[in-house]
Amino acid sequence: MIEVRLDDLAFAAVDAVVRPADATLDPVTTAASRLDRQAGARFAEQRRVRHALVPGAAVVTGAGELAAKFVVHAVIQSVDQPATTDTVRRALISAWQRVAQWQLVTVAMPLVGAGAGQLSIDEAARLLRDTLDDPLRPPEFPASVVVMVEREADRVEIDAVLSRRWRG
Repeated sequence: MIEVRLDDLAFAAVDAVVRPADATLDPVTTAASRLDRQAGARFAEQRRVRHALVPGAAVVTGAGELAAKFVVHAVIQSVDQPATTDTVRRALISAWQRVAQWQLVTVAMPLVGAGAGQLSIDEAARLLRDTLDDPLRPPEFPASVVVMVEREADRVEIDAVLSRRWRG
């Protein structure tokens, strides 16, 4: 169900890419900024919002020039509220709800919440595992999740966390 792969998120041929964002759907990491550039001007138009969203929300837009069909924006922070364990957890749960509503089977994503000034890789990977393991989540949406990373060391660390069973 969860695979960690060294690859470029922009070229993932999946139903949707999960993209961490702020309350105005701006990118929150340099990787998300690169993804936005690859997605092009049409994507910039598709992700415009009239009002700031609440951290913990998730919305679906088109994917512009990406290989994916859609982008699920997981709102993990705002101007007033930095990314926290709680906002990332709520944003992932919201993202899985949108994925189920849209019946998106295959999803690619970075490790949401991990990045400069955000959560540790260990904590972000644990949140991903915990939210995907939620018994209330329909298991077929998504049926497949690929976490895309840029460094082999990150792949190994995330793989190790995802393979562990967490308690408490």
